[in-house]
Amino acid sequence: MPTAVTDLPAKLDPPRKLWTRQEYDDLYSSGLLNSQRLELIEGELIDKMGKKRPHVNSLTLLQGWLVEVFGTRPVNPEAPIDVAPEDNPTNEPEPDLIVLQRDLSHFTSDNPRPQDLQLVVEVADSTLGFDLTTKAALYARAGIVEYWVLDAAGPRMIVHRDPQLGR
Repeated sequence: MPTAVTDLPAKLDPPRKLWTRQEYDDLYSSGLLNSQRLELIEGELIDKMGKKRPHVNSLTLLQGWLVEVFGTRPVNPEAPIDVAPEDNPTNEPEPDLIVLQRDLSHFTSDNPRPQDLQLVVEVADSTLGFDLTTKAALYARAGIVEYWVLDAAGPRMIVHRDPQLGR
């Protein structure tokens, strides 16, 4: 006789290895990740999937427009950034685009910090839910003043401004 679903033990996710930024940097420096495009979010290595044409086209157009508005040197594609100090040990996001408060020559070794950023942009074609939840919360906790998510499939731009209490 089959067992009722309610008689089964609670589903437990398998244990995961959560990575620190130092471990991620060491792994990357070892050469083991050279062929992979990853970013560290909430201690997990997230695969930055191959970009499809809608993502590439949207990113190219948006980057061109931001360069027209802000100039070339403050607009950085896929650059790692710092987040809130308490989140930095397990996070090193690489947004699709950032706009710096000052010229990129001020950032020769360290990542830009939240106060160095005018704008953070993610272009989403398959990551919309992740960008609107996990990344939005991460950026809000950091106090990033403006975060845009371009929904390439929408098409629509979702704008987050002036985070309050990490939201």
